[in-house]
Amino acid sequence: MGLGPGAVLGAQQLIDRVVARVDGYAVTMSDVRAAIGLGIVDAAIEAVAEDLGVEAVIERQLVLAEVARFAPPEPLPDAVEREAMRLRSHAGAQLAGLMASTGLDEARIREMARDNLRVEAYLNQRFGATVQLTEEEVLQYYRIHPDEFTSAGRLMPFAEAEPEARTRAARERRAAMVGQWHRDLRGRAEIVLTTPRT
Repeated sequence: MGLGPGAVLGAQQLIDRVVARVDGYAVTMSDVRAAIGLGIVDAAIEAVAEDLGVEAVIERQLVLAEVARFAPPEPLPDAVEREAMRLRSHAGAQLAGLMASTGLDEARIREMARDNLRVEAYLNQRFGATVQLTEEEVLQYYRIHPDEFTSAGRLMPFAEAEPEARTRAARERRAAMVGQWHRDLRGRAEIVLTTPRT
């Protein structure tokens, strides 16, 4: 259900460490590195702080536990393979090294791909693929974000900008709803960080 088996083979077992426990589930540093390497967690956060990678994987584990409770439709095998291919492509030339250093194998990559698709299906079930907005809400977004609709010093008229403004406003609203849901999940969970914060 989570990102990794928590224990790895050979010498790696000596250097891997549990960085958090989420409702009893162990999250290891290898889980975090695998998630970053495959693009499941934004690689940009690694440059900011390792702690952010840990937090992102904790959040993913909370979501996966919730998804498991409600069992969205099982993704088709072809869709899982396409998603697995996308994860491998994200790692690119680093894939072999990533697999060696984190204990990943092809079966685990496919499992993570399946998890991605199940999370996406669950979020679409719960929040809808798109959020319906009123004309006034779209206009408000347009007024608050004029820079997004300005090109060469010219503000695009609302009538022209409306489709893109609607798309962006809906995306922002959905992200806010999902973010609140994540905070609610975290508030109900028992999370123990087992590595010092930097």
